[in-house]
Amino acid sequence: MDSVVLASIVLVSLLLLLLASGVWVALSLLIVGMVLMGLFTTAPMGSLMASTLWDASWGWALTSLPLFIWMGEILFRSNLSADMFQGIAPWVSRLPGRLLHVNILGCGVMAAVAGSSAVTCATIARMSVPELSKRNYPVNMTLGTLAGSGTLGLLIPPSIVMIVYGVTAEQSIGHLFIAGILPGLLLIALYMGYTAIWSLINAREMPPPEPKVGFFEKIYRSRRLIPVALLIAAVIGSIYGGIATPTEAATVGVIGALVLAAVSGGLTWTIFLEGLMSAVRVSCMICFIIGCAACLTIAVAFVDIPRTLAAWVDSLHLSSYALLAVLAVFLLILGCFLEGISIIVLTSSVMLPMVQSAGIDLLWFGIFIVIMIEAAQITPPVGFNLFVLQSITGKDIVTITKAAMPYFFLLIILTVLITIFPQIVLVLPQMMMQN
Repeated sequence: MDSVVLASIVLVSLLLLLLASGVWVALSLLIVGMVLMGLFTTAPMGSLMASTLWDASWGWALTSLPLFIWMGEILFRSNLSADMFQGIAPWVSRLPGRLLHVNILGCGVMAAVAGSSAVTCATIARMSVPELSKRNYPVNMTLGTLAGSGTLGLLIPPSIVMIVYGVTAEQSIGHLFIAGILPGLLLIALYMGYTAIWSLINAREMPPPEPKVGFFEKIYRSRRLIPVALLIAAVIGSIYGGIATPTEAATVGVIGALVLAAVSGGLTWTIFLEGLMSAVRVSCMICFIIGCAACLTIAVAFVDIPRTLAAWVDSLHLSSYALLAVLAVFLLILGCFLEGISIIVLTSSVMLPMVQSAGIDLLWFGIFIVIMIEAAQITPPVGFNLFVLQSITGKDIVTITKAAMPYFFLLIILTVLITIFPQIVLVLPQMMMQN
């Protein structure tokens, strides 16, 4: 037991030191794993690390990762963002809150394309901030809807964070994608509901309504978004229907994105190469982190930290709700300093045994941890969406944080709802498995 406690202290201290000194996350994980193996075990470190890196680098589930990233890069670099405001605005202009809902729905569409919170937030912000500012919409609501809705990039499939969790926790990526649909739609409804209520209470701060647009004019303005929506529906629908695996669906998504970009005139050789190289860089970074995290995981397992920690938590006789509350606080604290992928690969070797021993479904827990990471995206000091908005708008971080806080609490409400009613997460995957 003493050696396990010492190993845990070395793990946490060395990892914090390396991360604080600016060492890459992947290298930090690898170094800590090697130190633990070298100091606290007699296992052959070299051969184990080499074989673990190799095994972690060729998992079939990972093949969907670069494809989904490439699909998002293609659509991101095409004319999608330019068409989105014009296409969505007429449909929400009569709702309480009016064009503020463009931020929420636009982030929902971009989330299904990009799979990344930062990309989602940045794309919609570049498009909507000038338009809403020109129309004199309240700055705090413009910033708040963008900061909160940008987090949808993690929850709405295809989500890069979900793929990483699926590989790490050995859960079906297809089932995780499907499990995120209802919570994602519920979160959009919570965001739109709060925005509508705020606008009704603060009606004097809202600008006058936009001119009324007829139904056929709405359809015409949305004509370029309809093919993208159909592509997203085809990708997710093929997974849900059991027609295609996530990798096969991602392949269809890439081909469809290339066709749509070409038809819209947004595909050039330069854009093709830029999108491809960006997807390669992001995919290599994530795979490097996953491989090094696997090395840390096996080192932690050899030292026996997960079993000892799980036994300690079990001895506390915490209810599953109490355990989830402790883990939620832990994840939010980590999220103040790390981004989502790093949080998952850092904590999985310790948290997953604890969660399993408490009888918590790992598929459900995947959505739980994604929502916690979403909340961390809009909490200082390292809330990535806050930094994105600061760079785009020039507003100070305190102003942006205050604007984002109501949407942070809406994420907490969503977490409570899926905890009390876990079928919100599990019903669609269960239906998929029955079919």
